[in-house]
Amino acid sequence: MGTKINKLRSASFLFSFLVASGIFLTTLPVSAEDDADEIKDDISDVEKKLKAAEAKKKALEAELAGINASLSSTQRAIAETQIRISQAANTIERKEAEVALLEEQIEGKKGVIAGLMRELYYQGEWPLPRILIAEEQFTDVVNDPDRLLTVGEKISSALTALALTKADTESQKLSLEDAKKDHEALLQKKSIEKNVLVSDQQETLEDVEDVAKTVARLKKELAELQGDLATLTGKSYNAKDIREAVEDASDETGVPEGVLYGFLKMETNLGANTGQCTYAEVEKVSIARYKKYGSKYKASINLLYKRKEIFYDIVDALGYNKSKKVSCSPNYIGQGGAMGVAQFMSDVWRGYESEIRSKTGHKNPDPWSLTDGVMAMAIKLRKAGATSDKEATIRKASINYLGAFNAHYYNGIVYWSKNYKKLFN
Repeated sequence: MGTKINKLRSASFLFSFLVASGIFLTTLPVSAEDDADEIKDDISDVEKKLKAAEAKKKALEAELAGINASLSSTQRAIAETQIRISQAANTIERKEAEVALLEEQIEGKKGVIAGLMRELYYQGEWPLPRILIAEEQFTDVVNDPDRLLTVGEKISSALTALALTKADTESQKLSLEDAKKDHEALLQKKSIEKNVLVSDQQETLEDVEDVAKTVARLKKELAELQGDLATLTGKSYNAKDIREAVEDASDETGVPEGVLYGFLKMETNLGANTGQCTYAEVEKVSIARYKKYGSKYKASINLLYKRKEIFYDIVDALGYNKSKKVSCSPNYIGQGGAMGVAQFMSDVWRGYESEIRSKTGHKNPDPWSLTDGVMAMAIKLRKAGATSDKEATIRKASINYLGAFNAHYYNGIVYWSKNYKKLFN
């Protein structure tokens, strides 16, 4: 039998001897009480500081999330603006090429007109002005619509159209240049905003890290104070007691310590998360969810009521009130109500009580006791064949313990069973 169990039985024997001898131990010595009160005051002070530090950390993390969101938005705006600037520059370049081409075409048209004028002058008997104002020719031109526009006039009309197109293209180019300047100004503004946000981000990150260190320091200090109080009063709450409970349960059942730590880590984070709901709350939520799915869940409702009655019997026998906290109802169809470090349902716990009693010597095994809870887990795992840390063995045991296979649950157990020493470093 484990060392701690032997000590517990020895203490029980000593207490019985003292009672039989008429020597009653009703309180701690006065000095011990004073020390305990002082430690409790220190614990209260540290808890207040820890609460304030955690609140500050939460606020800083929210602030950091806001900065990160703003930074992401600004970076997107910068990227989009850079694209617009690039597109504007490419379009301006294309417009400049179009203007250059139009200028070449205009010069070409001018050359054609000049050549035509020269040809008419040299080939005609009269100079061109006289030809144009001669009475007979003028009459012929006016009376013939097809000749109303001379070749020169047609070229001149085309020249005018080219000039208008050039002017419009140049106007578009100027508009694009203005837009490009606006985009560049926006880019400069956003770049400045980005630099400010990056600076704020770095400062806030440093603040978060500093507060996180403070939180870690306060938690360590709180754990040490709770350990001191546990040593003084004999109550079990700290990691040292977890180790002792695991060692005893492993010795008694043959389940490897690593396997026990793996299951304890995944079930309740070594007893840190043993539930936040009352059984009345569990009943209310579970019934509401079951009603959505009709009569086929009647058996589950009956089981819920059965477990509730057993739960109340257990807490009554242990001197707890009915508001003793248990696990809350899960998001999926199922029931809460699991108790203590090992997360046993009340009916399952009742089925293991005699075996737990035989191992620990406790008349009324307590699901919220580390000694009883870890022993119960070890007994259940031994029955599931978990007497080695082989992965196949752990897989089978995890299905037995949880009721179904869950990859995250299984992988976590395997990892911590091999790396449990990290839990106490």
